[in-house]
Amino acid sequence: MEPVTLTTGRLLLRTVGPQDTDTVYRICQDPDIQRWTTIPSPYLLEHARGFTEQIVPDGWANGTMFTFGVFLPAGELTGMLGLTMRSFATGEIGFWGAKEHRGNGYITEATVAACRWAFTRMSVDRVEWRAEVGNTASRAVAERAGFTIEGMLRSSLVNKGVLRDGWVGSLLPSDLGLPSTTPYVPARA
Repeated sequence: MEPVTLTTGRLLLRTVGPQDTDTVYRICQDPDIQRWTTIPSPYLLEHARGFTEQIVPDGWANGTMFTFGVFLPAGELTGMLGLTMRSFATGEIGFWGAKEHRGNGYITEATVAACRWAFTRMSVDRVEWRAEVGNTASRAVAERAGFTIEGMLRSSLVNKGVLRDGWVGSLLPSDLGLPSTTPYVPARA
């Protein structure tokens, strides 16, 4: 699939490429990004180059991962967001925000836009969010974007070679007022 560009009231979401390598490298020196995400640590320039020149374009080309840089209209990168396809109709979202842009709601806004796109253009019926227990910033973004936190999964995430407990949440098309591609009948208590 060819990469797509999304816009919101304040943001431009587009794929990243070689022109963004140095910026991705600089932002990913943030200890919080290295701590809470699965990027390599230490994060080297070769990691950023592999991400922008191989991982991102390959994900779009084979339809397995749709990665968007989250940019201000003037072109400044404020964060990164990826939607990885886990099954035919289920994607998993992950994101990070540049330290100097945190607290502005950019990643929440981008998350809603990417999920809306997945629901309306990719026939996705469920987007999952996962984060290591303790990553309260990621959880706050997910909750503000409308995700329902479904619980904690023991020993469910591997980060830096260590199994960790993880939170999991979901967003359904109906959470954004959209129809599902497959009928949904919620469980009754």
